[in-house]
Amino acid sequence: MIHRNHDSKSQTVTPGVRRGTYEKPLITIHSLAATNKYRGRTLSATPCQQIDGVDVSTLVAKYGSPLYVVSEKDLRQRYRDFIKNLRKIYSDTYIAYSYKTNYLSGICTILHQEGAWAEVVSGLEYEMAEDLGMPSTKIVFNGVHKTSADLMRAIKGKSIINIDSFDEIQQIENLWPSKKDPAKVGIRVNVDVTYPAWSKFGFNLEAGQAFEAARRVVSSGSLQLNGLHCHIGTYISDHGAYYQAVNKLIDFALKLEREFDVQIEYLDMGGGYASCNTLHSQFLTGSAIIPTLEQYAEALCYPLRNRVQEFKSKPRLILEPGRSLVDEAVSMITTVVATKRFADGTKAIIIDAGVNILVTAYWYKHEFMTVQDMGPHLDNVNVYGPLCMQIDVIRLGVRLPQLQKGSQLIIKNVGAYNMSQSMQFIYARPAVVIVHHGEAEYLRMPEVMSDFRRLDVLPDRLKLQK
Repeated sequence: MIHRNHDSKSQTVTPGVRRGTYEKPLITIHSLAATNKYRGRTLSATPCQQIDGVDVSTLVAKYGSPLYVVSEKDLRQRYRDFIKNLRKIYSDTYIAYSYKTNYLSGICTILHQEGAWAEVVSGLEYEMAEDLGMPSTKIVFNGVHKTSADLMRAIKGKSIINIDSFDEIQQIENLWPSKKDPAKVGIRVNVDVTYPAWSKFGFNLEAGQAFEAARRVVSSGSLQLNGLHCHIGTYISDHGAYYQAVNKLIDFALKLEREFDVQIEYLDMGGGYASCNTLHSQFLTGSAIIPTLEQYAEALCYPLRNRVQEFKSKPRLILEPGRSLVDEAVSMITTVVATKRFADGTKAIIIDAGVNILVTAYWYKHEFMTVQDMGPHLDNVNVYGPLCMQIDVIRLGVRLPQLQKGSQLIIKNVGAYNMSQSMQFIYARPAVVIVHHGEAEYLRMPEVMSDFRRLDVLPDRLKLQK
């Protein structure tokens, strides 16, 4: 027991009693907004114990944690909703799924079963699409670097090839000098409708570069201009930007048809359509501000439908969505491995999923749901991954229930770019399962140590002596 003299700095300590260490008192703020009479619990405090009829705890027991879970129902429905909205306005519309968004064979194949073509940006992705059985005539080949071997494969396969630079025009002319059977190509056009503009790609329209590229293609003799491509950016939450872009592309296409006597067979408006994830820079949630699929479809299709009679023949409209198809169809199950209280009083949790498998944590304020019922009270929590890096931050300042070691969380909308950009680092990459009609099965097995070392070569002279 410590007796303090308030008139002096002296103090008397009772003999035999050990002097204690002072700890700053901490105040835990509980949210009074965790429940309300209008909507009950907030989403993060509402337990989610099943994904498409499959128990989350059963999935973890069988497949481990962390775990990617693909909803086949949601994936198919998302494609069907988009193509339906597009074709009810402009019937000659096609979706070419952006392979780089998620390479997983099961996801690509499901979308191809629904009718999607393939959009690829490298020879590797081209080979992936053909390996899954996609006809080369339904492969759209974009990208800033196409090897000569890749271009020959695409030309012979009569794929849609969109040229990105003057050097690429020269490259194709050298590869394909035939004037009797010219190679059909499109050119990629960048337009000033977003800021900053995606000027790395293609030829600028407003500066006259796109027109000069078209002139070069038309005059080559061994090339035939038959299409235009335009991709205005990523996560475009203003559907009005697409309306502006497609009108500019229509004007340009009609100008080329008149001045060069060519026939534009397709207009490719690329991708960039947003999912309901929330960017770190946004105040409102993504689901509150992003356009609906119907709004995207109206912005893209009505301008072409209204002016289709001005073309020599009805052009195809091609879109290249990725994120908007797959993001919301995939969730991640993760487990709390530790809880902490920092010196400043901040509460933190460590989960078993790091930024090596959740790259989009750098872009998005990912949405969390608890699996176990932890009650309605919320704490302000920082969420970190298990990597030995200070930058392994999943989310800062998120309102979550009072989680404990072993508590499970579901991270929503992780289907885009996390698998294709994931990496082996400190921990192996987890399994991917697909749920369908209340059953789960592997889409990708979990990695093991032999997967890390599979391509390693250890010369005999470097081997340790046993």
